[in-house]
Amino acid sequence: MKKKDTEFMKIAYKEALIAMNKGEVPVGAVIVKNDKIIGKGHNMVETLKDATAHAEIIAITAASRYMNNWRLDGSTLYVTLEPCIMCAGAIILSRISRVVYGTKDEVLGAFGSVLNIMNFNPKRKLAIIGGVMEKESADLLRQFFKERRRDGRAD
Repeated sequence: MKKKDTEFMKIAYKEALIAMNKGEVPVGAVIVKNDKIIGKGHNMVETLKDATAHAEIIAITAASRYMNNWRLDGSTLYVTLEPCIMCAGAIILSRISRVVYGTKDEVLGAFGSVLNIMNFNPKRKLAIIGGVMEKESADLLRQFFKERRRDGRAD
């Protein structure tokens, strides 16, 4: 873990709070290159009525626009929840170099929890670090789903 990982994860966490306030699953993402934020996003699935509007995808799109390039070599993605297989594919294709995530996704996690997508592409070098702000990220998700169940919207 690098010194600034927690600092950037706090910004991803703020994105997750924005998502939660919109009624979205609270996941936030930030992409950093040379210690500068080049893209950020939060889940927008319900808002955009788009199953692909995950925080990571929104952040990758923003970073690609900022860099005017789909290749994000040398960048780090900070995300509060372990990416799913769709997002893992986008991370690999966009050539992000490093992924730092908060809490594991025991249902859809693609970087070790349910499956490890890196086992399918041994030539691609991608550093994966989990557990940065793990408790905060997990607590936020638990709170969100507890409220949804209480409101009768457990989907």
